[in-house]
Amino acid sequence: MQLGIIIGDEHTSVAPADHFDNLLRQVEAAQRNGFTYITIGQHFLYGDLRWLQPIPTLARLAAEVDKNTRLVTTIVVAPLYHPVILAEELATLDIVSEGRLIVGAGLGYRTEEYRLLGVPFAERGARFEEALQLMIRLWTEDRVDHHGRFWTLEDARPHVRPRQQPHMPLWLGAHKEPGVRRAARIADTWTVPPEFTPARIAEFVEAFRDERTKAGRPMPRGFPLRREVMLGGSREDAMERFQQRARGRYVAYAERELSSHDPETVRERFADAVKGHVVAGTPDQVIADLTELSRAVPVDPIMVRPHWPGMSAAEVTAYLDELGRDVVPALRALQPGIVSSPVST
Repeated sequence: MQLGIIIGDEHTSVAPADHFDNLLRQVEAAQRNGFTYITIGQHFLYGDLRWLQPIPTLARLAAEVDKNTRLVTTIVVAPLYHPVILAEELATLDIVSEGRLIVGAGLGYRTEEYRLLGVPFAERGARFEEALQLMIRLWTEDRVDHHGRFWTLEDARPHVRPRQQPHMPLWLGAHKEPGVRRAARIADTWTVPPEFTPARIAEFVEAFRDERTKAGRPMPRGFPLRREVMLGGSREDAMERFQQRARGRYVAYAERELSSHDPETVRERFADAVKGHVVAGTPDQVIADLTELSRAVPVDPIMVRPHWPGMSAAEVTAYLDELGRDVVPALRALQPGIVSSPVST
């Protein structure tokens, strides 16, 4: 099994230079400890929490990472872009990263982002599907004529092709069955949200399989999964450590429309609100839980979040060193597959 990290947000009170320096130290520690996927999400106009934008950030990190490390935009909010702009930026990123890019894309969930950027929230699903289909054509065809609901191109001549052929692997995020079925039709795999239980993952994998069969396409060898992982002297101790680091961010999730819980519930009953997101306990307990999960459903890679707003670089490095010493070797020995590029470069 492969492992990765997700780069998250930071308080805007942290200077941008310090933010980026801490990020570089996080990436170095991740690679040193056996993590081979570096992933980053996306938000716009996020107030007192800063998200570095994924495409320029990953372009910079391409010079820092090992040749076997994959860089992943998970997720880029595709409906907020014109597909020509996003297609060319991602193709450029694949070139400058020497073919190490995976494109993770999704709808996003914040109505505020759509409102501020002038894109109707109710159109996001239709825009997403049209944009992805058009982007694939821009990556693979010499001339493109497109007459869609949202965009029209006449005799367009793409000039930036990805290094990977026919194009970069596509991971689509989705929280509902129609989105999972869309991923089966268009993409290489579906990215599993962190809060999904094994039973729900299995249910959606079957929906993915059904749609894949209808399309005559093979199943991927793994479904990327985000899970929070925290080590401690016991499950209770590990959950207490996780609460100290992450509760403020989960409150922010709730305030920004992601969580199914209201902010007060997250503040007052944090462990109950997030128990499905977190694998917590001693190293042996965490290894056993993740091994059981990997045997129940075909998840791979697993991405963890090492940094939460307010953590120092030293704390993040210590967390990754702890996982690298006590957990990563056992998980790397597991044998689920990984989703590969459509065609080897």
